[in-house]
Amino acid sequence: MARMHHRLGLIVALGLTTLTTGCAVSQEKYNSLKLDRDRLAEQLGSAQNQASIARSEADALKNQLGMIGQGGSGKDAMILNLTTQNAELQKQLDDINRRYADAVGKVGTGMALPEALSNELSAFAAQNPDLVSFDAQRGIVKFKSDVTFATGSAELKPQAKEAITRFAQILNSPTASGYELMVAGHTDNTRVVNPATIQAGHKDNWYLSAHRAISVGQELTRANVGPQRLAVTGYADQRPIASNASEGGKQQNRRVEVLILPTTVRSGPVAPNMAGGNNRPAAAPAQRLNKDVAPPTGTTSVDTRREFSK
Repeated sequence: MARMHHRLGLIVALGLTTLTTGCAVSQEKYNSLKLDRDRLAEQLGSAQNQASIARSEADALKNQLGMIGQGGSGKDAMILNLTTQNAELQKQLDDINRRYADAVGKVGTGMALPEALSNELSAFAAQNPDLVSFDAQRGIVKFKSDVTFATGSAELKPQAKEAITRFAQILNSPTASGYELMVAGHTDNTRVVNPATIQAGHKDNWYLSAHRAISVGQELTRANVGPQRLAVTGYADQRPIASNASEGGKQQNRRVEVLILPTTVRSGPVAPNMAGGNNRPAAAPAQRLNKDVAPPTGTTSVDTRREFSK
């Protein structure tokens, strides 16, 4: 009996061991299968998400292509409109250049403006000899850049602002209120190299001349000169009035001219007392450039070479 009980105990022990081992193996397989399933589910979700994104992108592209196909006539109309605008702007620029050349080329024996207005402008120039000169034969008031602006700047000095305010009063008087005005900036031929000047937006002589003309034009409008009377342009160093071979000649070339043109403005007819005015319609004023902020005081010392207006 004792031996039977011993054998029975061994059988029971072996059975328990086998059962325990079998359960352990099944649990490991279960865990492994569960991990595989979870990984596959994650991959499936990612694939479905990417497929959804791809479908959305394809639909968006399809819509864009459809719009492009439908908007062919609209694009053609836009191109035609831009071409027309460009041609009109070029026409305005050509007209400004022609009128400038006409005004500068008037070297007759008489005066370009009525005597009363010419005398008033001559007196204005005599009161500001360091700042302004007046060409009575051509009807041109010239502001000297070296006095009107700080070096390398398009910001008007206080003295220049006061003079322009007085000048605006003359331009708004009955003898001059019907005239168109062209503000033209000029420089010498010295290249703009001062980093402070370039950083302020005056990248070269074209920018500097245009920005200075804009400053004078804006000051005139602040003094109640009608903007419809104004055209503003910059000629850089392309229209010198003296040789750039000397410092004196360069100083003369650095200027902002205000040409007083006996032409009809949009707001009304030419004043009846103007001499020699014609009645052709005026061209639309030139579009203004963006105004640049002048460099801070003292920053022009970065370049130690003689850059009088740069």
